[in-house]
Amino acid sequence: MRPSSPLYTLYTRRLRRRVAAGPLPEHIGLIMDGNRRWARQMGLAHPGLGHQRGADHVEEVLSWCEALAIRHVTVFVCSTENLTGRGEAEVASLMRIIERVAAEHLARPDARWRLHVAGSLDLLPDSTARALKEAVEATRDCPTGAHLTLAIGYGGRQEVVDAVRDLLHERAAAGRELGEVADELTAEDLAGHLYVTGHPDPDLIIRTSGEQRMSNFLLWQSAHSELYFCDAYWPAFREIDFLRSLRGFAGRGRRRGA
Repeated sequence: MRPSSPLYTLYTRRLRRRVAAGPLPEHIGLIMDGNRRWARQMGLAHPGLGHQRGADHVEEVLSWCEALAIRHVTVFVCSTENLTGRGEAEVASLMRIIERVAAEHLARPDARWRLHVAGSLDLLPDSTARALKEAVEATRDCPTGAHLTLAIGYGGRQEVVDAVRDLLHERAAAGRELGEVADELTAEDLAGHLYVTGHPDPDLIIRTSGEQRMSNFLLWQSAHSELYFCDAYWPAFREIDFLRSLRGFAGRGRRRGA
């Protein structure tokens, strides 16, 4: 069904009304997979063109979230494995795209999303890390109450390792013994040292491209998340696909591990 067809428009309106009746997720995680495969499918010469289209598409998907008052979105942009396992030219192209999006779309004076970054900025080129930091600072006073987290140079296992390390350093600086810390340690203690704190855990995680795995994304935070896997590649992810994921979420009896 083409997005430009009258049937698509009618069906989308009907889905919007149904989904808006709730329940809706408070926080959505997005694994935007399939940019390179979309580029190949479209006959494009360079995978960077897929990343470009995928990056531009994020803003459109955020508008869908905003229309439904979904205030927390975390987008998996690239993993630590992507930075080390892809070719230099592809990684450099992706970094340039991130810098452009940060400067032109995220750090605007009228920004409607407060930006957070999860990951190891030390792994990024200086120019990319600087562009992200500037966007974070530019949106610090965003009045809408909407929060966008970009997971860049991110790995879920490394996040937990870094959280444990930070917690131990903090307790050691306070003069605590290691045995004491171990005896008293709680999940809440560790959660306070994750890359981004103070946000609800994701209720729903959506992965595009037909792959059905987490790929080291939000391993701690997704303990009770609902998962939705969509066959569409990320650049071809339509509003109707998004609404279907929310319809599926609303129909599940959430037990949160019980």
